[in-house]
Amino acid sequence: MKSTKSQPGAAPAERAPATRGVLADESDGQIVARVLGGDRAAFGELVRRYHGPLLRLALVFVRDRALAEEIVQDTWLGVLDGLAGFEGRAALKTWIFRILTNRAKTRGASEARTVPFSALSRGEGERGSDEGIDPTRFDTRGMWQDPPHAWSARTPEDLLRREEAVKVMESVIASLPEGQRAVLTLRDLEEVGPEETCSLLGITMTNQRVLLHRARTKVREALEQHLHGAES
Repeated sequence: MKSTKSQPGAAPAERAPATRGVLADESDGQIVARVLGGDRAAFGELVRRYHGPLLRLALVFVRDRALAEEIVQDTWLGVLDGLAGFEGRAALKTWIFRILTNRAKTRGASEARTVPFSALSRGEGERGSDEGIDPTRFDTRGMWQDPPHAWSARTPEDLLRREEAVKVMESVIASLPEGQRAVLTLRDLEEVGPEETCSLLGITMTNQRVLLHRARTKVREALEQHLHGAES
């Protein structure tokens, strides 16, 4: 009986497609191995995991949703083309995000609807100034020292209050200056590390820290006002 073991340099043998339930429980590395093995459903799982975050990130750089969708689609084509060369030196999500930011920059050269990338790195915090920020509100990791108190979700009223608070936060984030919104999106929504965030956006660590603090301060203040108003 012939061996099914792949020979060095040979194309990977096709793997049996997995069910969606199985794919949902697998790590990114396992999903990548499945994609490279010819499992089309596995690529669909990658899209399911990261299409939403990619669209959120694209909307940081472009003002038009249709253009953002185009950039995301271009990104997925880039993922397909480059996945075989992915070496795992960074997290898969960060690697995919880098493809998107590169494509957004390319489109920015010819699209007037694109946010100038200089807006993401200029001005705020380059000299290390935290003007307007009370540093005691954050710990050494940049997290809230005294977060807004939790509210329960045991009644329809509580659930409605939670949904309203989420809408308040989404509205504030959407209104932030581009640099603050980009950093907050990567750091807090997508949980990208500070060094990777700086690399993706082309900003300094000082700039990243100040942009993040200012964005968090605005979101916190809006959330506090909403919660206090709901209690009165």
